[in-house]
Amino acid sequence: MNYEETVTIPNETGLHARPASQVVKTAGAYQSKIRLIKGSQEADAKSLLGVMSLSAGRGDELIIRAEGDDATEAVKALCQLIETQEMK
Repeated sequence: MNYEETVTIPNETGLHARPASQVVKTAGAYQSKIRLIKGSQEADAKSLLGVMSLSAGRGDELIIRAEGDDATEAVKALCQLIETQEMK
């Protein structure tokens, strides 16, 4: 199964080290292949270096795309993490 959603980063500091590590930790809890897409850049959501390489800042839109049996759950969990500003 494939699933994707678009999310806007509300966090003032964007996906710096700490929030990026939270994204990687959350993504790692799922079996699906999960990609983060910002414009023409794409990164493995389970790779800290990959997530940080997107240099995603406040107001940037990310497409979260997953492929696998738990794709929907994975994307929704990552969207909730990012949208609710649980990333500090």
